Amino acid sequence: MTHPPANPDQRVFDEHRNLLFSVAYRILGSAADAEDAVQDAWIRWSAASRAQVADPKAYLARIVSNLALERLRSARHRRETYVGPWLPEPILTGGDTAVVDAESVSTAMLVVLETLSPLERAVFVLREVFGFSHAEIARAVERSEAAVRQAAHRAREHVRARRPRFTVDRSRQRAVTERFLAAATGGDINALMELLSPDVTLWTDGGGRVRQAMRPVVGAPTVAAWFAAIGTVTYAGVEPADMRATVVAINGGPGLVFSGPDRVIATVTFDLDADGRITAIHNVANPDKLRAVTGGTAYDVGTR
Repeated sequence: MTHPPANPDQRVFDEHRNLLFSVAYRILGSAADAEDAVQDAWIRWSAASRAQVADPKAYLARIVSNLALERLRSARHRRETYVGPWLPEPILTGGDTAVVDAESVSTAMLVVLETLSPLERAVFVLREVFGFSHAEIARAVERSEAAVRQAAHRAREHVRARRPRFTVDRSRQRAVTERFLAAATGGDINALMELLSPDVTLWTDGGGRVRQAMRPVVGAPTVAAWFAAIGTVTYAGVEPADMRATVVAINGGPGLVFSGPDRVIATVTFDLDADGRITAIHNVANPDKLRAVTGGTAYDVGTR
């Protein structure tokens, strides 16, 4: 029995689907919204006149960028009125994610990008992460090339001031993550203190759905005490004896997934300084933001 040939439009779209998700997710910080933007891009792509499409990859990237920018603008108010700190929705990623791709999709970077205006964020992602020209970006975001250059400059300076560039060896990242897990589950405050920078900050996102700290927790002693209690307190309705934690690849680097008998209850990711000490911890427990991790799919977040 022979099968009909695949729809060529579908085939071309599927070829670039990972790239489109990668663009949309970095602009939006939400896997669910990024998937919706990709689906909307398919609808526009399938209805487009092929006579206007000289470069399918550039055309599709332009469509999804514009859709993601629209969604980000409409989401700003919801994020500004969010209960407690707003953190990006975590995703599982492949352990072989390239270092440059991993940094640009890390929780810490996405948190910095959240402080940009929607236009600056879209321009930064397209220019600095995906290498699009100012002219291509101008067409994508429907702005003049001069406006795009200005937005790119502002965004680049803003990110550089808040996100110093250095590379932490991936094996070292994993070792720190594993040591942190052992110390936390063992209630070893001294071991935790050795891993933490003195001014470490813990950000917890429960979204009002789960009881979490409403403000950042600052300082090694307080953060160490917080995590040392993991093995002794009920968390999100799960008793310590029923909780398990595993080291997995989250947003391009090693992180922790905490699970109960029937659900994922939280993720924890770390930001390290040049000396390998933990400077920031991002803890997502809002069930609405754990669906991508619960689904178990590892996303390809490559930039090519």
